Amino acid sequence: MMKTPKGMRVQIGLFGRRNVGKSSILNALTGQNVSIVSEVAGTTTDPVEKPMELLPIGPVLFIDTAGIDDTGDLGRMRTEKTAQIFDRTDVALIVAEAGSCTPFEVALLEDFQQRNVPTVLVWNKCDQNNVNDAGVALAEQFNAIAVQTSATTRHGIVELRQALLDSLPEEFFQNRVIAADLVPPGELAVLVVPIDLEAPRGRLILPQVQTIRDLLDNDNVCAMVKERELRGFLDNLRRPPALVITDSQAFLKVSADTPKSVPMTSFSILFARLKGDLETFTKGAMHIDKLTPGSQVLIAEACTHHPVGEDIGRVKIPRWLTQYVGGELDFTVVSGHDFPSDLSSYELVVHCGSCTFNRRELLSRILRCGEAGVPITNYGITMAY
Repeated sequence: MMKTPKGMRVQIGLFGRRNVGKSSILNALTGQNVSIVSEVAGTTTDPVEKPMELLPIGPVLFIDTAGIDDTGDLGRMRTEKTAQIFDRTDVALIVAEAGSCTPFEVALLEDFQQRNVPTVLVWNKCDQNNVNDAGVALAEQFNAIAVQTSATTRHGIVELRQALLDSLPEEFFQNRVIAADLVPPGELAVLVVPIDLEAPRGRLILPQVQTIRDLLDNDNVCAMVKERELRGFLDNLRRPPALVITDSQAFLKVSADTPKSVPMTSFSILFARLKGDLETFTKGAMHIDKLTPGSQVLIAEACTHHPVGEDIGRVKIPRWLTQYVGGELDFTVVSGHDFPSDLSSYELVVHCGSCTFNRRELLSRILRCGEAGVPITNYGITMAY
């Protein structure tokens, strides 16, 4: 049975200065020794992730981070890793020592307020100190839910769990659909799945699996074919399907073989709608016509797969864009959670379908592109265009 992917989980980040008890809070919340706990400041170096079920939210991912006040060259690298987590945080737990209010907590609250991220202010070690007036005023200033805890005695942990639930907008409790709203219950959706070098042996790739489950949950009928079998399959149907969904790489052939009366889309376009902003991506694709030889294009991959042969992001899309523009383009490829802080040199960002990202991280990237005035689109929309 497949576990819920990280990209489909509510991601809850724990932030704060060194040695305020972030790791202890995480261990208390999960009931497990997930993070190493020590009196030595800076014990947590790289982000520590812990997936679990938190009812009634469902699947969540806790992320324990290094202290935001870390020092030295190594400390700077740790805080940069922590800052990367900001972009994908759905709910922020800012942990501070009761009785202590510093500019670090203020800066964190300001940052997450600008991002419109729900925030819970956790005053830890309340068995040693009381929350002072400055701490009370801080929570009121930023409209943050405040909870007093002691990770060692487990005081306030139940209240912290409730604060997490109270801080989440209603949309987190509603399942976003991939394709089910496009196909009436009981109707057929045909999924076109090429088998290429990057297809995992014996398995389907994540967007295909998630789309199948989404359709089945809506009481739809699914059929899967390779691109070469599509036309024969459609000819043998007594009535046409409600929707054809194709892998983006087969868009041209599938479009030719699908009757004009049958709606057609791709997995990548569906995920552009699920994870990002379809309208923004569509407008971004229009900027392809404004590219000229020498234009700088950023290719952004969410996953860190090992590229092989005709890799879609590193080989196929650059080749097709170069052919379309009629001259060499300057491509930069980034993967995983790496994303340039300075986007000013790029004329277009082409992002993957983001099946391994949560929606918050992709929306953060769209926002950053908007602030920099750089159009952004995605793989599937680029190829369809």
